Amino acid sequence: MRLNTRQQTFAPPVFSKPERKRFLGAFLAAALLILAASLTSKGAELRPETLQAWDAYVKAQNARVAAYSNGITFLWSDQSPDRLRRLHNGETVVAPIGENPRRVPQGLIHHWIGAVFLHGARLDNVLSVVRDYGRYKDFYAPNVIESTLLRQTDTEDTFSLRMLNKAVVAKFALDTDFQDTYTRIDENRWYSISYTTRVREIENLDLADEHEAPANTGRGLIWRLYSISRFEQRDGGVYVELEAVVLSRDVPGALRWLVDPIVRRTSKSSMVISLQKTEGAVLATTLAAKSNQKNDEPPAKSALSNNVSAARVQNGLMP
Repeated sequence: MRLNTRQQTFAPPVFSKPERKRFLGAFLAAALLILAASLTSKGAELRPETLQAWDAYVKAQNARVAAYSNGITFLWSDQSPDRLRRLHNGETVVAPIGENPRRVPQGLIHHWIGAVFLHGARLDNVLSVVRDYGRYKDFYAPNVIESTLLRQTDTEDTFSLRMLNKAVVAKFALDTDFQDTYTRIDENRWYSISYTTRVREIENLDLADEHEAPANTGRGLIWRLYSISRFEQRDGGVYVELEAVVLSRDVPGALRWLVDPIVRRTSKSSMVISLQKTEGAVLATTLAAKSNQKNDEPPAKSALSNNVSAARVQNGLMP
């Protein structure tokens, strides 16, 4: 009798396409329930050590920005020929900066950068749009639902925004006040630094029991906001760059494998949408201004009316 010496191998079960869809759907449903339980918990509180780490990070960014006037490369876009090519092809380019998110004591710092090139735009028009805070509710809808300019000078602005947040199982908003400072390097380059001076969560938005949570409490999806914007006119348009830095609560270690990719995708998507909406606002405002200017111009006289007028002058019929 011959023995069968062939080694038997284990073949994993083959699932049909409907079975794979059901399995994936069940997995995602369970993952979202876990995520919802983590991120919509109202028990978060901003700790002093978290705020201290945030302040140190912002201080480092301010020091970096201060070097712009000392000849350091101004645009992130200029650091990569491929990045410039993509911008001139109409792409919106977004990337994380460093470790992202960066873990600090009981918190996370999210730092993203993005750029867009506005063909045919002028710097003064772009600055006029980005400083038109009263219209942010139009420019950045539906994420911004209320916007108000509080005070404005040549280089400093204060304004408030109510920003809509859609969590996994609840809808709420953030009431925020911002301080924005603009600096002119030369006639073609400006930059601004913006940071929140007030952040409050609005619970149960649009319901009878809508209310404002106490400072530094709530879900903790956004504790603080800080941003750097750069504008340079050249190459037949304006480069617009945005760095957005956000402080949020930490995520339990057991959930990081699930939450971190979602946070990264959401952050990147928010940056892309913000830059594209800025581009759309500049285009719409420019077109509206041109249309108004055209409507205000007196109608052009025809060649026939010009000839008639000339004849009347020659004949002494007009002064």
